[in-house]
Amino acid sequence: MHPTILDAHTYRTAEQLLRHNRDKLVFGGKIRPRWIDGGARFWYTVDSAAGRRFILVTPAEGTRHPAFDHQRLAGALAAASGREVDPAALPFAAFEQTSVAVAFHAFGERWTCTLGDYACARTEGAPARNVLEAVAPDGRHAVFRDGYDLRARSLDGSEDWALTDDGTHDRDYGSNPDYYMYSTLLPKIGILHLPPALTWSPDSTRVLTHRSDQRGVRRTHLVQVLPPDGGAPRLLTQRFAHPGDERLPMAEFVVLDIASGKAVPARAEPVAMPMMSPISRQWAWWAKDGSAVYYLDQQRDMKVLSLRRLDPDSGEVRTVLSESGPTRVEPGQYFAQAPMVEVLSEGQEVLWYSQRDGWGHLYLYGTQDGELRTQVTSGPWAVRQILHVDEERRIVYFLASGLNEEDPYRRTVCRVGLDGSGFARVSDDDLDHVVTVPPGAAYFIDSASTNAVEPVTTVRGWDGRVLVVLERADISGLLETGWSPPERFRATAADGETDIYGMLYRPHDFDPAKRYPVLDHPYCFPNANRVSPSFDPGFYGCDAESLAALGFVVIAVDGRGSPGRDKAFHDASYGRIADAVGLADHVAALRELALTRPWMDLDRVGAFGTSAGGFATVRAMLEYPGMFKAGVAEGGMHDIRYAELGVAEAFNGPFDAAAYAEASNVDIADRLTGKLLLVHGGLDDSVSPHLTLRLAERLIAADKDFELLVIPGADHVYVGYDHYLNRRRWDFLVRHLMGVEPPTGYRLTPVSLDMNTVEELFG
Repeated sequence: MHPTILDAHTYRTAEQLLRHNRDKLVFGGKIRPRWIDGGARFWYTVDSAAGRRFILVTPAEGTRHPAFDHQRLAGALAAASGREVDPAALPFAAFEQTSVAVAFHAFGERWTCTLGDYACARTEGAPARNVLEAVAPDGRHAVFRDGYDLRARSLDGSEDWALTDDGTHDRDYGSNPDYYMYSTLLPKIGILHLPPALTWSPDSTRVLTHRSDQRGVRRTHLVQVLPPDGGAPRLLTQRFAHPGDERLPMAEFVVLDIASGKAVPARAEPVAMPMMSPISRQWAWWAKDGSAVYYLDQQRDMKVLSLRRLDPDSGEVRTVLSESGPTRVEPGQYFAQAPMVEVLSEGQEVLWYSQRDGWGHLYLYGTQDGELRTQVTSGPWAVRQILHVDEERRIVYFLASGLNEEDPYRRTVCRVGLDGSGFARVSDDDLDHVVTVPPGAAYFIDSASTNAVEPVTTVRGWDGRVLVVLERADISGLLETGWSPPERFRATAADGETDIYGMLYRPHDFDPAKRYPVLDHPYCFPNANRVSPSFDPGFYGCDAESLAALGFVVIAVDGRGSPGRDKAFHDASYGRIADAVGLADHVAALRELALTRPWMDLDRVGAFGTSAGGFATVRAMLEYPGMFKAGVAEGGMHDIRYAELGVAEAFNGPFDAAAYAEASNVDIADRLTGKLLLVHGGLDDSVSPHLTLRLAERLIAADKDFELLVIPGADHVYVGYDHYLNRRRWDFLVRHLMGVEPPTGYRLTPVSLDMNTVEELFG
């Protein structure tokens, strides 16, 4: 009897829905503004069926139009260069504009095209931006890494000089921890390390950076089995602290004068930087007038957060205010977000985020006495982002979640007086709002959508008035694949009381009379939500959409312990990483959903996920074997005792051997009963491959059957290997949950790596 083979059409459709392809199916869904004239104008690119266009916007005039005549510019550039130029795909990603011309880099040269007669000519001028340099606000100088030190240069090429000369391997300038600074994915896009961690003073005369102290930090190792030169395997060593280690990377702040070379070190203890430089994290910044530097300093146990002021002339440091608590004290629930701290009134006041009343709110303090003046916001909802403080009118504008009855994760634009009066919503709908604020904050760019409502992007005044409509997303290409909006659901957590929210993706060609295998797609770490409330499904959402195209019901859940709600909800994960951010809630949601959706076959449930999602996938199979019958775990953090110190201690608390052992999949590997595929990148410097290999070794000792795929050259996000990983994931789940064979010989197209990737990474 021949096995049933899945139609290759399903794989083709699923491939279209992967993140790098999905954007091509949604025109005008996202814009990335590039500011002109200090934010008074901006341009962006937009794709359509007719190709890519550069759009120029002047909000004060309410205008939006093509930045230039694409057809004429293409013709002029073709004539001048002798190369073919497609007006629908111009060979440059950015340009500079004056009143009479545009300048850009194309074909390895710099060009200027006058807009009167559309004549293009090669021109001398600044070379294309070097992504490894930090350019001053006035555009005259740049600072870059030179070995372990920093150098500065004039952008006109006239000067180049050393800013520091005493850097060493373990005490260098402007570096991040190794796994980030020298990530193994960087050589794939043509660079060996990140730009220096520094920030320029507003007047472009000084930089704030730090000397990184990594003396005594644990060394770990990876093996590059096939080096670029084709030689013998090469050992890659990095400094990588584990939970409980005495030594971790530290940052010693220093202010450097560009002209004189004078160095002013901070006269204070260094700050810990286990995960990322405080400057890269936006935890250190200049006062608007350059008179001071402010930085956040968090104790290693995360229970005390302080705001400190550094005098850039003397190096004197004083504490402005501190807050302590029984669990994490943080300037926002999301790791990647800028801290919600604003120094106001020429340094006399500070707007401070706190969760002391159980919700994330803003408080106004005096900076000289550190005394609380007023609680600015209050109520059973959370401030998510400070957008703008109008100091003259004493009003703060911000994003809040929890004001929407249908979905507490949707963000609303709001305002309130700094004295706590006059609270009002600026956005007048129940959509989710993603906001971008320009330099000068004269307006804001607003993208409004839900998971089922495509985005409309507008420029708005702070009174909420629409100044310019930029884009109404065209999702016709997405609909043509058979895609349908996922269902936003509410269920009851395993405690029988708490509301939890998630997303359910129906299979393509859905038939309620059929029964479908079900996949849970977790990302179970307290630093990010798994489900996005906007139309953009987020980093992991496209994987769910692609598997729905194969014929699975897919769910994703934000269980107790994830961010975006009240502090108690988030703190449910503190010291309890073993719970995988409410994995029991996922099981409760599956059972509740299936009661009213008989087409969900709970006898065929699997899970798949990456990183923390890889940990959660295996945890689901070990803790709930009666529910989860198959899983694909990619880059899993299976034993947090050997994970990155900052991540582990921030979310599981200070190291305790017994508590950390509870969060180990390795120690309970003998419980495995289902079908499991373990995947890891051999050059994963974020979650070391040994975490999966430790699990594999214990599974072998327990005589358990499983599959192991090590991709020797892959990093943590599998850059360059996405096509192979996706196919292997799909094949495994199709075989073990659908009971059919994948299409014979189907191969996915590799993702191309180009300078657009660099643009996405470095802006």
